[in-house]
Amino acid sequence: MKVLIVDDIFTNRLLLAEVLRSLDIEFDQAENGREAIDAFEKINYDLILMDIEMPVMNGLETTKYIREQMPEPKNRVTIVALTAHNPQLFFDDFQDVGFDKLLTKPYSLDKLSTILGV
Repeated sequence: MKVLIVDDIFTNRLLLAEVLRSLDIEFDQAENGREAIDAFEKINYDLILMDIEMPVMNGLETTKYIREQMPEPKNRVTIVALTAHNPQLFFDDFQDVGFDKLLTKPYSLDKLSTILGV
């Protein structure tokens, strides 16, 4: 499995990276949606962990771009929304905006393992 972590906050990326490393899951990191798209154009990921609030290009915009602009089957990659806030501040239903799953902060190994299917 290959995962892309997308979050503008270094400590959030560091925490997710440590969990993925402990589960022997290969990963890359991006600080915003634009970097995520650039990476995703070059590499096929099995799953994207996507923060919602980021500068340059936020998680909603990035997910919409992937779903609408990327060719199949890349546009069907599993995208997990990450947020520390009430998700209803951003959307009524995370699936309506293109996310497959939702993970609220703080993260736990159990929550991440369930999301990752390991």
